Amino acid sequence: MSDAPTTEPCDACGEPTTDALARTVRLSVDRANIDTQRLCPECFADWIQRYQAEMGDGGDSTDGSDSEIIVD
Repeated sequence: MSDAPTTEPCDACGEPTTDALARTVRLSVDRANIDTQRLCPECFADWIQRYQAEMGDGGDSTDGSDSEIIVD
């Protein structure tokens, strides 16, 4: 058995990504898993920017509230 890190492709770009670097994005609605994506660091950063642009107000909040993305 090899000690090499496990690599699987990024679901966005297809590049092999080690488990240590991969990020998993899960979409759940009412505790039901709708979608799961394994992303490399670059595609994950792109996903976060796209999420903020599409789901946020597109700029700084002026009412003093903070928006937060929780990644675990």
